[in-house]
Amino acid sequence: MAKPPRAIAKGSIATGAAQRDGLVIASHGRHCLVETPEGERLICHPRGKKSQAVVGDRVKWQASEDEGTIEKIEPRRNLFYRQDEIRTKSFAANLDHVLILIAAEPEFSEHQLARALIAAEAAGITPIIALNKSDLAGPFERAWARLAPYRRMHHGVLPLSLKASGDVDRASLMKLLAGKSTLVLGPSGAGKSTLINLLVPSASALTNEISYALNSGKHTTTSTTWYWVDAERTTGLIDSPGFQEFGLHHIAPMQLASLMPDIAAHANECKFYNCTHLHEPGCGVISNLESTGSEDGINSTRYRIYGELFSELSQKRYT
Repeated sequence: MAKPPRAIAKGSIATGAAQRDGLVIASHGRHCLVETPEGERLICHPRGKKSQAVVGDRVKWQASEDEGTIEKIEPRRNLFYRQDEIRTKSFAANLDHVLILIAAEPEFSEHQLARALIAAEAAGITPIIALNKSDLAGPFERAWARLAPYRRMHHGVLPLSLKASGDVDRASLMKLLAGKSTLVLGPSGAGKSTLINLLVPSASALTNEISYALNSGKHTTTSTTWYWVDAERTTGLIDSPGFQEFGLHHIAPMQLASLMPDIAAHANECKFYNCTHLHEPGCGVISNLESTGSEDGINSTRYRIYGELFSELSQKRYT
């Protein structure tokens, strides 16, 4: 079990010009909680009015009395975020995996799942789909069948029963996530809190500790939080809030096909180079819909989602 890193005691920071390395493990408003390579944690503030640092960022910080100032954000490998008409919401940076947790019951939204997968693909992050509640035979069988198109796309689809067989599932999860930085994403009711507590038994206590630190003694749930799964601090698990909508306004309509592997597999077979894959003659995507009898045909629900997202992303260009 991972031991919680030490908080830096007040008055223990040597104020000076030297910049030190740090990892952003939580944020709230303009405050960030930064962890040093030695495992100590302190509150840091950005230079300027707006904080650009997100959880997972590697930063350079400088001591300032009992806290610190973020001087520089190191170049990111990637950034996972969503964007709607009003704002951009960044989840985390420098990720190896996005673990999308859904459940056999309540029934998951395939539209929501597709959006998260597209965002991961756009950021160059490997997605993993985990289907919880395999102990519910009937609902799980139906949900597993709905995920057949995703298994054909070679997405990792992991069956879980977080309630019934925690030890077994913890071992399989650890094998998959070891040595990686993984963002856990999922709708309410999927079992995200159960998964986090299974892998990080001290998660609740750490969350309270972080919330108090970032809000000066008032309990506030942070939006995204980094936990170490192991004592060696090599495996990072990042908890994020549940989501209902996942805006993709940072993606251009004509980019969409390349971010959906089943559509992309046939997009180069089209007669026209600027094919939208919606109505054009000689479209390789349309000719490979399941209804045409193709063995590796595109699932009709997936194609409908593509069409709806294309329309949504096209409309936002003119609003």
